[in-house]
Amino acid sequence: MNLIVLLHTQTDGSLPKAAFEAVTAAKQLNTPFAVGILGANAKAACDQLADAGATAYYAAEGDALAQPRYATDVAAAVALVKAAGADVVVAPQTLRFARALPGAAYRIGAAVDTHVGSLTAEGDALRVQRWFYRQRILGSFTRSARPWVLLVDAGIFEPFTAGAGAANATVVDAGITAEDERTTVTGVQAPSADGQTIRPDAKLLFVAGAGWTKKQGDGNMHLDEAAATITGFLAKSGASLGSSKSLVDMPEAAKVFSFMSHMNQVGQTGSTPRHPKGLATCCHGEEPHVVGWRFINERRAVNTDPNCGWAQGKADVVYVADAFEVMAKVNALMGQ
Repeated sequence: MNLIVLLHTQTDGSLPKAAFEAVTAAKQLNTPFAVGILGANAKAACDQLADAGATAYYAAEGDALAQPRYATDVAAAVALVKAAGADVVVAPQTLRFARALPGAAYRIGAAVDTHVGSLTAEGDALRVQRWFYRQRILGSFTRSARPWVLLVDAGIFEPFTAGAGAANATVVDAGITAEDERTTVTGVQAPSADGQTIRPDAKLLFVAGAGWTKKQGDGNMHLDEAAATITGFLAKSGASLGSSKSLVDMPEAAKVFSFMSHMNQVGQTGSTPRHPKGLATCCHGEEPHVVGWRFINERRAVNTDPNCGWAQGKADVVYVADAFEVMAKVNALMGQ
């Protein structure tokens, strides 16, 4: 097996957390591997992994690779794989690589598998695991086809702890042409820190259900209070916001939360996050919704119904209480 760990830099020249996780995934195979990095300051980024135990380091760098772009990223990835003579490529499942590496795999005649969750060396064979059918079926398989490109999901492997050093990377010419640079990033539009509710690296996933929009104990709806309570908690805790399908599917005629969209949906038809902890409020723990929680390490729920779905073994702790009162108290304590 001739293995290369293929990575990319961020706009500031550093490596993303997912890159260090991919290094851990490769190291546990106990086979020699090379490191290839593409980006504006790729050679300097190789020094961040100088003590990773790689047999060689390759860098494809330059202004053309400073920004994510399909054509230039594909050209650089192909050049790095060929320079290393690799027949197995392990890379992080980032937005940048999820877009570019399938194209690079096609150019080198490689098989490609995405969302890989496990890598195991069995003699000369390599066995991988990944989820199918909305994370309901875990498949384990191997391939005889080489090269083989594997994109490893984030949040599964512990990030490799790197130390300072000099990697002495070999700079590789990516062969980028003017035609490859036709697409240009002219700017970035992003919400403010308070407006950003999806935070993959947050330690806590806070999920709001449709119960926040229903009539409460006094017979009235308190949508403004609910919105203030939820956004207040997110601002104080830095948690990532999730939602049940019933909440994001509310009819357009209904008054809904402006900070909530289908992107926040967690479940069978939504996302499957990997936060260390999760807190569900005002949602009943229906099976399709709970599917999205299977990779949350510790699950807790607040619900007024002691017989809700969360109480049927789907949560580690269930607080039978009014979420409005509980979260208001939590916000007050966090504000002290």
